[in-house]
Amino acid sequence: MKKRVISLLLACLMIFAVAGCSKSQSGKDNDSTPTVSKETEEKESKEPVTLNVWIMPNSGEPEKDFMDVIQPFLEENPNITVVPTVIDWGSAWTKVTTAATSGEAPDVTQLGTTWVAAVASMDALADLTPYYDEFGGAEAFLPATLPTTVIEGSDQRFAVPWFVDSRALYYRKDACEIAGVNPETDFATWDSFKEALKKLNGVEVDGKKMVALGMPGKNDWNVVHNFSWWIWGAGGDFVSDDLKTSTINSPEAFEGVKFYTELAIEGLMSMPSLEKNSAEIEALFNAGEFATIFSGGYFAKTIKDNAVKDPENSIVDKVGVAMIPEGPKGRHVFFGGSTLAVYKTTKHMDEAVKLIKFLTSKEAQIEYSKRHGNLPATKEAYEDPYIDQDPMLSVFKEQAKYGRAYPSIPGWAPSESLLQKGLSNVWDNVMGVNGPYDPERTKIELDAAAADATAVYQAN
Repeated sequence: MKKRVISLLLACLMIFAVAGCSKSQSGKDNDSTPTVSKETEEKESKEPVTLNVWIMPNSGEPEKDFMDVIQPFLEENPNITVVPTVIDWGSAWTKVTTAATSGEAPDVTQLGTTWVAAVASMDALADLTPYYDEFGGAEAFLPATLPTTVIEGSDQRFAVPWFVDSRALYYRKDACEIAGVNPETDFATWDSFKEALKKLNGVEVDGKKMVALGMPGKNDWNVVHNFSWWIWGAGGDFVSDDLKTSTINSPEAFEGVKFYTELAIEGLMSMPSLEKNSAEIEALFNAGEFATIFSGGYFAKTIKDNAVKDPENSIVDKVGVAMIPEGPKGRHVFFGGSTLAVYKTTKHMDEAVKLIKFLTSKEAQIEYSKRHGNLPATKEAYEDPYIDQDPMLSVFKEQAKYGRAYPSIPGWAPSESLLQKGLSNVWDNVMGVNGPYDPERTKIELDAAAADATAVYQAN
């Protein structure tokens, strides 16, 4: 009897084992119904969510490029629909601040690094500090990007670094060789840089005489940026330690402004170029007009793209990049760019954080950088061969440790146009618009700009 019972038990166990193997191998129950993984069930059970995202025209096809970059995110999160709206930089400030006060805002928005403090001070942005671990922690980002995510003096982070706009020195290798300039040493400091410009000025390459340095002047959108490393390199700054007074007229700032602008007075910078903007200057550099210019990481993309479009006139192998020259008070490199922020009014905080987490991943940072040309904001991305092994972009990696951002205070964004006006007037002085150049007139213009900016800082 016992043997019979044991035999029956063994037979039952064999039946269950076969049934179990059959199910695990075929992925079907006995009634042929497909099994669904827990992960798939979770994806399918989530409520549909639409994220409205505002971005600026960061690349040639801004909406398409953005959507192409986030395609893996959308595939991983089928319940999330992302609707981007491209806002022109010219109207972005008005729209962003109107959204902050009207209550009709997107979920996620791109913000220029200098805008974060002003918009956050309107109590419009969500505090993202609790979510930073999702993004790899603050240590995941280049140090110079982090001050732009706060209101100075606060430990709350209202934005996440997205990409970096910086500057370096682009030079013609062939011009340097003819002029006897060693880019590795002769561009290292202000003094050696000026001596190198003297050698390069008028150098003839392919039958064309080059001007040593080409830079845009008062009609450029980067007027303040283009002065920044000269002001910092001389020991100057834009705002006092108490964040209430403009110091653009300090003796140190004046020395930096004077050194830079007098390169034109000494004939080392193209005077006609001071009427042009950055895009026009870069085009003239490509055409062989200038031996050197200062430009951003995006210009490396422009040079490479031109080489593909017009290989016969390509200069990609003739161009080198060097770090910003070191001033008497150190080497400082302008760090601007854009951040990502979440409006407080969002009803989809978790999904917004998920999207930002994806956009700050190494893969997304590199893929988007390839499309817009600016530099990534995360440290990990700089280890990618796209940057680390590129002869031009690797220089931006090397000088990132010298990165410096403007003070992140509510009054900075509205004051920037006032500083731009004052520095544009300085260029008018250099160009002799109101009579022969006089450094005292530069001081007067800086004093006026400082007074206007101070009024803004003390009102905020």
